[in-house]
Amino acid sequence: MHKLLTDQQGTKLLLLGNEAIARGAIEAGVAFASTYPGTPSSEISLSFFQVSQESDLYFEYSTNEKVALEVAAAAANSGVRSMCVMKHVGLNVAADVLMTLAYIGVKGGLVIVTADDPFMFSSQNEQDNRYYGKLSGLSILEPSSVEEAKEMIPYAFDLSEKLEEPVIFRTTTRINHSTGPVVLGKIKRPVPKGDFTKDPFNYVTVPAVSRKLHIKLLANIEKARKLSNKTPFNFTTGKGEWGIITNGVSYNYVVDGIMDMKILEKIRILRVGFSHPMPGELIINFLKQCEKVLVVEEGEPYMEEAVKAIAQEEKLTLPIVGKREDLFLRLYEFNPELVKQCISKFFDIPYEPVVIPDLTDIPDIPQRPPTLCPGCSHRATFYAINKAAEGMDTIYPTDIGCYTLGFLPPLMMGDFLICMGSSVGTSCGFSQTTDKKIVSLIGDSTFFHSGIPGLINSVFNNHDFTLVILDNGTTAMTGHQPNPGVNMKELNFDGYGRVSIEKVVKALGVQHISLIRPFNLKKSISAIKDAIDYKGVSVVIAQELCTLYARSLKKKRGRPFFVSDKCSNHRNCIDELGCPAFYLQGNSVKIDASLCVGCSICAQICPENAIQPLKKSDNKQDS
Repeated sequence: MHKLLTDQQGTKLLLLGNEAIARGAIEAGVAFASTYPGTPSSEISLSFFQVSQESDLYFEYSTNEKVALEVAAAAANSGVRSMCVMKHVGLNVAADVLMTLAYIGVKGGLVIVTADDPFMFSSQNEQDNRYYGKLSGLSILEPSSVEEAKEMIPYAFDLSEKLEEPVIFRTTTRINHSTGPVVLGKIKRPVPKGDFTKDPFNYVTVPAVSRKLHIKLLANIEKARKLSNKTPFNFTTGKGEWGIITNGVSYNYVVDGIMDMKILEKIRILRVGFSHPMPGELIINFLKQCEKVLVVEEGEPYMEEAVKAIAQEEKLTLPIVGKREDLFLRLYEFNPELVKQCISKFFDIPYEPVVIPDLTDIPDIPQRPPTLCPGCSHRATFYAINKAAEGMDTIYPTDIGCYTLGFLPPLMMGDFLICMGSSVGTSCGFSQTTDKKIVSLIGDSTFFHSGIPGLINSVFNNHDFTLVILDNGTTAMTGHQPNPGVNMKELNFDGYGRVSIEKVVKALGVQHISLIRPFNLKKSISAIKDAIDYKGVSVVIAQELCTLYARSLKKKRGRPFFVSDKCSNHRNCIDELGCPAFYLQGNSVKIDASLCVGCSICAQICPENAIQPLKKSDNKQDS
């Protein structure tokens, strides 16, 4: 039995934050869950996927976040408790649904998990999704710990049903990917089937209906405001005259800081866990008891702006500061030391920063930049593209996936990137406004997510570029989740369909389509060259399983290679491929047999044929 299904109230488990969120949903009786995977939220979805194999929970990896929220919205409006999970930028994709769903509302609870990523550990921006609550008018909950993340979820479902609208559950990477002890609660029995009652004058959002629904939404915001002033997740501690208003993981840094600095008796803290609407009455009472207030929040000055507005309306004139050049910035994550320094500066408290030990006598740690895995088929495809386009003036729009790492030397395959699916759309613009050759890159999962509309656009408007679809048979970057092109039978799952990328591309009207196996370099280079030379939209589909995914499926692995005495030290293998299986021993090129997967790409480009497969008896040795 999956650990998250443990039905022993009071049992304590050590859980990842994302597992705690999933457990909270299980305790709340979630019966329907949907997602498009995205770090730092991915483990919530993985937990649901695993649990769904052993329970009545329906779970799906949806085509994209917009679709994920649409299916969850339908389930919730059939009276079924539902959860929709995504990373912060995923909510941009789902925003079209979100804004109008806020008008329509829900019948069964619907919790939308959005995982923000301060410092951009795995993201293209660090947007603060609290503003989506303000924009949509929906309530936002924010946990400060792993345990609280679990405890808040049942409350979020209850709140959703009380207000009859979705609730946004906003986390950050530090909550998602921390581990902590969690006390298990009682599991509410899920109700997997519901019913939909037709009511077009409340559900079909033509203007006349939406005008009425907007009035309802605004009334709901006022209901939520009253609840935010009474919720146990907004609370005050301490009795000092110096105030700190904080949220999320920053609350822990503040508590640790004031304890370390021994100023507990001087500080009063307002922790905000129900952050939209902001608890106005609670804030006013808090401000009236403070001489000055510091707002400690990662990201944007969301709370700071609200607190200042509330103070102004109450004609309160105390100093309220958060984001300031000499205090907290809008950049990156906070840490305990930074928070202590800012508390010290703002309240003028003597504080000795932690002494950093002198490490000048210790050699620098070798840099390990992110790189494509040994034997990654994308490396072979990129090499083939480089050779096919040799001597041409090219632009390479790329997309979101592990293949994005191809922009690094030596492959240098990636010139422009905005968001999921943007490689195709931007290729249309580049092809129209420049005289360069355009070769764009997109993964299979990203193609299904948001690449198809751009390709339709390119066919209709007769743009001129080559799209290379990197089909590695899985959603590799976020942990090998399935996508519509995955063969689920290889994972021993029945009942799934499979969508052919080639048939989709052909159905869209693309006239020049090539399928390549990237480990066959000669044929791949030739096919890509033909595609680039074609006038109009051409598509190359590079099919080869992700090497890590293939290993998990126990696919037969090729024999590792070694560098023989024929090597004249040209180093084409290193300079043009950059495979991590290569290393230098003295002045000689070597291959780590434990990393080599036997893809043979290096052997195909070696001018002396010096790279050879190891004999079976030598497979475990380095060469």
